[in-house]
Amino acid sequence: MPNINFIADLFKDVSAEDLMDKKIISAIKGVEPKTLKIIGEYFFEHKGVQEDNFGVITGPCHAEEVALEKLSYLTIASPDITLAEQFAAMLATRSIKTNVSEDIYGTEYAAVLKNIYAVASGICHGLGYGDNFQAVLIANAIREISRFVDVVHPINRDINESAYLGDLLVTAYSQFSRNRTFGTMIGKGYTVKSAQLEMNMIAEGYYAVSCLHQINKQYKVNMPICRAVYAILYEGHSAFLEMRLLTEELT
Repeated sequence: MPNINFIADLFKDVSAEDLMDKKIISAIKGVEPKTLKIIGEYFFEHKGVQEDNFGVITGPCHAEEVALEKLSYLTIASPDITLAEQFAAMLATRSIKTNVSEDIYGTEYAAVLKNIYAVASGICHGLGYGDNFQAVLIANAIREISRFVDVVHPINRDINESAYLGDLLVTAYSQFSRNRTFGTMIGKGYTVKSAQLEMNMIAEGYYAVSCLHQINKQYKVNMPICRAVYAILYEGHSAFLEMRLLTEELT
């Protein structure tokens, strides 16, 4: 299994003075596990970075298709919309189209959550559920994302935009999705450790669901899909039974 270095480890020797007045654009999709902060919050609270100097790159976009020069879309989010527009212009090519947003909290949390739902999608695929159920699963997943981000950072946002719904769809369905692949192996009966060893890649959803489980103890948002994935991966519950129970909660 690959060694994991989280943001706090990588920046342990970097001081707030080192980052003063620096513009930081993050492509990391995760939560710092010790502080339970998304990447932006970690930089704001622990490294003194000003919000207007921070931005986030989000999808829907798989790097494999970017490398193949297949048409892809990126969203750059920053409270400083000028910074977002400037960086978006740097990334735009004939095969990459860019959008901008001011919603760094919503886009970051949605990017973390979509990896969890991709694991759930893979588990269901591994268990033999079909496309009909997958559609219901992902329809419920976007509602979970909406409920969570609206509680954590309540602003006016359209959850159906590409940065939220589109990123969820590509991660849940794509052949390139590590998280879906990991979930499929769990659904087929692999243990967590054996799936991680065989993949030899990072499935971010495994770490994300533990962090979101802890974070949601504060907010108490109804998130049955996340709860089921956590129970399977961290509490050793049967994937078959958890997903069967989940089918009774989805609409």
